[in-house]
Amino acid sequence: MKYYIIAGEASGDLHGSNLIRALKKEDPNANIRCWGGDLMEEAGGTLARHYKEMAFMGFLEVLLNLGTILKNIRFCKEDITKFSPDVIIFIDFSGFNLRIAQWAKTQNFTTNYYISPQVWASRAGRVEKIKRDIDHMYVILPFETEFYAQKGMEVTFVGHPLLDAMENRPEISSESFREAHGLDPKKPVIALLPGSRKQEVSRMLAIMLQTSADYPQYQFVVAGAPGLDASFYKEILKDSNVTLIRNKTYELLSISEAALVTSGTATLETALIGIPQVVCYKGNWLSYQIAKRLITLNYISLVNLIMGKEVVEELIQSDLTPNNLSESLRKILSGPEREQQIKDYQELKEKLGGPGASRKTARLILEKM
Repeated sequence: MKYYIIAGEASGDLHGSNLIRALKKEDPNANIRCWGGDLMEEAGGTLARHYKEMAFMGFLEVLLNLGTILKNIRFCKEDITKFSPDVIIFIDFSGFNLRIAQWAKTQNFTTNYYISPQVWASRAGRVEKIKRDIDHMYVILPFETEFYAQKGMEVTFVGHPLLDAMENRPEISSESFREAHGLDPKKPVIALLPGSRKQEVSRMLAIMLQTSADYPQYQFVVAGAPGLDASFYKEILKDSNVTLIRNKTYELLSISEAALVTSGTATLETALIGIPQVVCYKGNWLSYQIAKRLITLNYISLVNLIMGKEVVEELIQSDLTPNNLSESLRKILSGPEREQQIKDYQELKEKLGGPGASRKTARLILEKM
């Protein structure tokens, strides 16, 4: 069968790569063309466009890059038509994917969605478009099944694909990892995860670096995103003693005492590895003002949303200052707040349904064809 998969950011590239591997196991003759990144290409997909050309975040940033986005939409439609897939699989990335899905249904393509857009967070009216344009939805968060049921749509909960990634990550030696990357063998590590897009990394890393000055007894290490060049980070880090390690996020987290994490999939990854964290977010002022009026959630991190309570502290917008971040970090380096986070992480894993999401989704897609 021929599969066309569209993912638009680093997390989608990760989940898309695992889905591609699963599809190839279930369907040895699978011909897969995709929008994604290096991981999806390495897994066996033929890359139509890299997500680095599409990763715009925030309302203002999207508006400023509208011309590029429209060109991508035109190219995507032309490319799908030329490839003529048996099924199109959308992975999150709702602003782009829902527009393609609407067109795809008018062309009689079979449409599946793996990893729901966060319609439960804002603009729930998009569910009507999903019901109209998507043949089946595979969700990865336990509360999404009930949300869609209330909207009159049946979806399938397959578990969270990050559990597969956690299960497959190699065991590493802290000593050998430190040696390989030039880290101090004695100082404990604080991991900095400032995001995956240039705009957010520039904004978040500047604040995180100021916090590092309060903890000279620790070494701070940036987890570089795969879609960003080392030169980009080095310009930001040039006046600091903070180390950059690229494409080794899980390994870095596994040897860390704590982490400062920009809101996104990384908050869940950090929790599943068992590392206490502070969640950070500061966006463009205009984009944030718009988002604040649209988003109806009590929390922004996946950890807290899934648990339905504050497991990890969230410092958002004006609350995200170097002083506040430094104090929040202090609370999770030792003491009861650290212990409680680690305890809650165990319950979080149970809620996510166990490993095998990629395999389940691949099998269901094939069964429904």
